[in-house]
Amino acid sequence: MNRDLLLSICGPLRDALTRTRYDIDSIVDLLGVDAHAALGRYEPVPVRRASENGGELGQLVRLFLLGDDCPAADVATALRPLDLDAAVAAGLLSRDNDTVRAELDLRPLDLGSGNRWTLADLDGAMRPRESGDDHVIGVGEASLSLLRGTPTRPVGTVLDVGTGCGIQALRAADYAGKVTVTDINPRALALTAATAALNGLDFEILEGSWFEPVSGRRFDQVVANPPFVVGEARVTHTYRDSGLNLDGASELMISGAVDYLEPCGTAALLASWLHVDGEDWRQRVASWLPAHGIDAWIVQRDVADPALYVGTWLRDGGSDPRDPAVEARANAWLDHLEGADVVGIGFGFVYLRRTDAPSDILCEDLRHGFDDPLGDEALAYFDRLAWLRDNDVLSARFEVRTETALERVYLPDEDGWRQVVARVHRGHGPRWQHEVDDLAAALLAGMRPNGLPLEDLVTLLACAHDEDEESLAATAVLLVHSLVRHGLIEPA
Repeated sequence: MNRDLLLSICGPLRDALTRTRYDIDSIVDLLGVDAHAALGRYEPVPVRRASENGGELGQLVRLFLLGDDCPAADVATALRPLDLDAAVAAGLLSRDNDTVRAELDLRPLDLGSGNRWTLADLDGAMRPRESGDDHVIGVGEASLSLLRGTPTRPVGTVLDVGTGCGIQALRAADYAGKVTVTDINPRALALTAATAALNGLDFEILEGSWFEPVSGRRFDQVVANPPFVVGEARVTHTYRDSGLNLDGASELMISGAVDYLEPCGTAALLASWLHVDGEDWRQRVASWLPAHGIDAWIVQRDVADPALYVGTWLRDGGSDPRDPAVEARANAWLDHLEGADVVGIGFGFVYLRRTDAPSDILCEDLRHGFDDPLGDEALAYFDRLAWLRDNDVLSARFEVRTETALERVYLPDEDGWRQVVARVHRGHGPRWQHEVDDLAAALLAGMRPNGLPLEDLVTLLACAHDEDEESLAATAVLLVHSLVRHGLIEPA
C-alpha cells in the first residue's frame, strides 16, 4: 500500500461519497429495514436484490459492502470525480479488464455526531478471504463496545494506543482538541491517515510500539483497544497478537497508561485477563496498578472457557478448524493455557483516573444486562468516589435516588409466606443490586432530601431496635459507601 497515493485520492473520493449520499441513512432508505438487517448478518442476497436498481448508491453498496465484482464503467461513473485508475493505483480497487473489485473496506458510520467513513482491510464476512499478518481490522464488536464505553466529555488531548483503522480516534475528534494515535503496523497508520483525510480531520500519527512514540508526554484521556488476545508469546496477526505471553499485553497497557495521564486524566481500555485455578482474577488485575495515584473501575463483561476462546480467535483470523495445521495450532494454544492452570479468560473494560491520593481499585462483574453508555457512568463513578474520599459520611445527609427500588422476595412455607431476600436495585445504567436486611431497609427509608444526617439516623435506628450504636454506625458507613459508589443513593 502506498500511503501517499491513498491520501491523494481522499479528496475526490470524499466528493464522490458525498454526491452519491453513501451514508447510513441513505443506505437504510435504499435497502429497507429488512435488507439492511440482512447486511448486518452478512447475508448478501437480500442486499443485492434491494440495491439492484439503486443507481450510483446501489453500485457503491455492491462494490464496498458486498465485495461484488462490478462493471468498471459503472464504478467509474459512481466514483466521479475520482479517477478509476488512480483508485486502482492507490490500492482502493483492483481491476481485471472490464471488472473491478474493492480491495479495502470502505463503510459509513454514525458515531453519534453525524456520518463518518472508515477505511480498513477486507475480512471474510462476504467472500472467503484470509487475513494477512499486517491485517487492519475494521469496525468489529470490540471496537463498537469501546466506542459505547468511552467517556466523551470535552477534553484537550486524547491518545489512541494501537489505533488500527482509527475508529476510536475518529470518535475522539468529536470531543478532543487534539488526537494522537500510535501503532506498530505501518499499514494501520496509512489507513488511519486516509480515514482522517476522508473525513476532513487531522490526527498526529506516530509509528511505534505501545507508548514508545509518546514517551514523556501526558494526555487528558487515553483510549485503547489493544492486541489483548491471550496466548503464546508470538505474533500471527498484529491487530490481535502482542507478542507477550498470556495476558501480558493487558498488564502492560493497564499499568503503563497511568504514566501517560494528566492529573485527573482518564483512560478507557479494553482488556483480557486470566482466570487461574486457585487465584482471584480481581487480585491479579489489581496487582497491575500502583498503590498510589490512581482510581480504577474494572468491570468484567464476560468469561470464556479456553476451548471456546481459542476456537473463536482461530476463526476470527479466517482459519478453518478442520484443517490439520489449524488443529495443531489449536492444540498447542490449549496446551499453553493448560500449562498455566488457566480455567477461563475474562474480558471487560478498564477505567482509570489519575489522582494524588492512595489508589482505590474496584474490580467487579458486570455480566448482566445493562443500559449504555458506560463511559458516562465511569465518570460519574469517579466523581462519587472523590466525594466519598473528601467527606465524612456520618455527618452527611443522603437521599435514595428515584430510580432505586426496594424488592422483597417471598417463598411459600407452612405459615404462609417467608421472606428469603430483600434487595435494592438501580433501575437504570448498570442496574446494580445490593442485598439488604430489615435494618438497612429502615435506614434507607429515613433518607430524605431535608432529612437527618446519617449519624442521627443511626442513633434513632439503634434506639428503636435495641442495637449497639457504634456497631450499627460502622455497618451503616460500609453500606453507604457501597450504595453511593453504585449510584443507588446520593448526597442530599
